[in-house]
Amino acid sequence: MSISDHILEVSRIEAQEKLDSEKSHAERNRLGQFATPSALASDMLTLIKSELPKNFKIRFLDPAFGTGAFYSALLSTFHESRIESASGIEIDPHYANHALELWKGSSLSLQISDFFDAKLPAKDKPNLIVCNPPYVRHHHLSSERKGKLQKHVATAAMTKLNGLAGLYCYFLLYAHAWLEEGGYACWLIPSEFLDVNYGAEVKDYLLSKVTLLHIHRFDAASVQFDDALVSSSILWFRKSAPPVNHTVEFSFGGSLTKPEILRTVPASRLRQTAKWNRAALSGTMAKEETKVRLGDLFEIKRGLATGANDFFILSSEEIQEHHLPEEFLIPILPSPHYLKQEIIEADKRSNLIIDQQLFLLSCSFPESEVKSRYPHLWDYYKTGLERKIHEKYICSHRSPWYTQEFRAPAPFLCTYMGRNGGKRESPFRFILNYSKAVAANVYLMIYPKPALSKFIKESPDSVQKIWEALNAISADSLLSEGRVYGGGLHKLEPKELANASAEKMVQKILKLAEYQKFQEYDLFDNVRTPELLRERLRPVRRKK
Repeated sequence: MSISDHILEVSRIEAQEKLDSEKSHAERNRLGQFATPSALASDMLTLIKSELPKNFKIRFLDPAFGTGAFYSALLSTFHESRIESASGIEIDPHYANHALELWKGSSLSLQISDFFDAKLPAKDKPNLIVCNPPYVRHHHLSSERKGKLQKHVATAAMTKLNGLAGLYCYFLLYAHAWLEEGGYACWLIPSEFLDVNYGAEVKDYLLSKVTLLHIHRFDAASVQFDDALVSSSILWFRKSAPPVNHTVEFSFGGSLTKPEILRTVPASRLRQTAKWNRAALSGTMAKEETKVRLGDLFEIKRGLATGANDFFILSSEEIQEHHLPEEFLIPILPSPHYLKQEIIEADKRSNLIIDQQLFLLSCSFPESEVKSRYPHLWDYYKTGLERKIHEKYICSHRSPWYTQEFRAPAPFLCTYMGRNGGKRESPFRFILNYSKAVAANVYLMIYPKPALSKFIKESPDSVQKIWEALNAISADSLLSEGRVYGGGLHKLEPKELANASAEKMVQKILKLAEYQKFQEYDLFDNVRTPELLRERLRPVRRKK
């Protein structure tokens, strides 16, 4: 980097920090405005330089330009003789106007426009796109906006994106129309697309419409953005049909130029798994051959979404203060942070024995009946009306707005999110619940399916053994099914937990009873391959 390039980059960084400070964090979060760190931009252009053909003349585009982190890195990495043209698009004048002033002495062409409204060049399309697109979650996109974006993507890449996709997915696929055939693209995007269902279309695009060359996934514990809790990946691909027997380079951890793990994975194997994170961590792409999964033995649901926990979940003191009727109060577990024990004991009335007693307020009576029969309860609901709780999304879709979804207590629960560290190998905790307490949506509620439930009722001592078997599921098995966010935050959805292997659990459970007894309960009737399982487990039968 020359002295003049260094001075310009220092000025750009100072301007970026000042411009960011003039907006609230909430506003930038809503608009997905998270500036690319200078060192990371430099690493990305260094990778690009090592990968591009030596005589490649660059026509550069950054469609989410900001103040120009990638353009600055481009100028400091490549000699000016290799840069044929450079252009950028930035939707926000707050950043674009300063960028125009900063780069006015360069050959940069910068449009202040929405990328999806900008005019597509008729000739001399960009042959190098480098971008950190806005990280805007789908719920910040209106239905009308999503509809327009989906049309753009369908035209550009012949793909229809899932409605849960974030704005960065639309950027990635729409840019296909801008990139010259044979050109290259390098994208800095959230890693979540590697694992989630809405990422399927993105992964199909990367395997079928372009030649995917390299994916680097940063360690989730090493957040790339100081102001965004998101795990990041870098994609590097060429706009050309993938060759036969194509392989993709995966790297993980460390830096882009010095990763901790580097592996080559056949593209054909990538097509066989929905979760590409396995490639970055272990290189194991095909799913483990598993005959029984947790979903075969248990029904798994997210806990209750109240719509306003601070209003509907109350302590004993708050209940006394507002004179709320006991008949509308349901015991509920505190959040995992405050729940220290793994076994929830219960008193004679099945109420949980715990230091922090909490209750869920739920009443299905219409307002007129509550007003006439339960004046204290109505006084409390009026405070909710004053706070406009009835207008919140979940509450506004219920009738009446203060009722809660019915959910039976679950004998087993699993924490929905967690981090590695401390004394625990796994970030997820399985809870044994002897009480009639329900749980909020920070837990997954685990209900035995009919055959297993019948066995538990007739063999009450088996409950703790089953809980121990749940805890014996390896951390790797759970982590490979779930997803990870910045800062090492892991998350499991119900379907992901249901997909974890239960074969070792079945082996443990079978030690509790004769195999003949389990056969009587038809425990495996709903398992995909019951004959194979019965044959494998037959030696467990006791000899007479």
